[in-house]
Amino acid sequence: MAKLILNHLSKTFHLGGTAAVRDLSLTVREGGFLALLGPSGCGKTTVLRMIAGFEQPTDGSILLGERVLADASEMVPPEHRNMAMVFQSYALWPHMSVAENVGYPLKVRGVSSAKRQAKVLEALSAVRLEAYADRRPADLSGGQRQRVALARCLVTEPDVVLLDEPLANLDRHLRQEMEETFREFHARSGATMIYVTHDQAEAMALATDVAVMSEGRLLQMATPEDLYARPEGRLVGSLVGQGAILTLASPPGAQRQLDWAALKALYEERGMTTAEVLVRPQDVEVSADGLPATVSSALFEGERYALRLTLADGQMLRAFSRSPAKIGDQVSVVIHSGWRL
Repeated sequence: MAKLILNHLSKTFHLGGTAAVRDLSLTVREGGFLALLGPSGCGKTTVLRMIAGFEQPTDGSILLGERVLADASEMVPPEHRNMAMVFQSYALWPHMSVAENVGYPLKVRGVSSAKRQAKVLEALSAVRLEAYADRRPADLSGGQRQRVALARCLVTEPDVVLLDEPLANLDRHLRQEMEETFREFHARSGATMIYVTHDQAEAMALATDVAVMSEGRLLQMATPEDLYARPEGRLVGSLVGQGAILTLASPPGAQRQLDWAALKALYEERGMTTAEVLVRPQDVEVSADGLPATVSSALFEGERYALRLTLADGQMLRAFSRSPAKIGDQVSVVIHSGWRL
């Protein structure tokens, strides 16, 4: 296995049209799990299709180790890339049994019947479906069909697994269950995985790295922890996690992580130069000794209340509270931490 490298990748579908992907460069580490995150139309599925070999780059190149898979002049066909893809629609043959669906890629490759059967049973065991080998896809639940699609990937021992919003058609309970299946699948297979999603909770829960895209461009790539704590720019900060962005007087020097003392001083200062500061709701505490605020909305979430607060200057904050609150309540808040964008 080797690193997957996207080198200044661009894709334009029509001459003179807007580029779907623009000058995108990133490296997916060997055995890593990369999530491509962004709103619909940002170009993430186009990137996935270029990696798979379904689209040819207009510019730039795709490399697996030192092997060039595609550039503007030539490309390796999909069937010669040793990659597997899981689609949102599962793409299972309805007239075949589960075992036949899983074993079909091996049959196409001319693998003997005995060896094929052994590999199919191993793959079905990995996704806990060995008891369903003789059933048809129509007899399975959505989550089980998704497991069949994963087993079909596992059976070919691919270098790279590509997943195009595979959980979009599942309900919340099944999605959580399948997230655990994907983690197990990644650990067991050791394959490099690239996962396209517009759901930031999925990306943060599954991936070792997250690449945030917008309008065909890569905005930031980092671990989920770094992306959440230290986003680059307003768009990344708003796409990843809940939060509010305050416009405050600009902090001195290059200071980016701000504590309560610094935030309070910047809020009370009225300087000409301003900065945008991201504040996460878990860093906002309703406290007697803080900034005055009014509760503008309160949503009970079971274990806590999610509050929207309006500060005296009209700016908004989000906060969590274990105590009930009503719209119009006057409170004081302390902001323990903020990140200058």
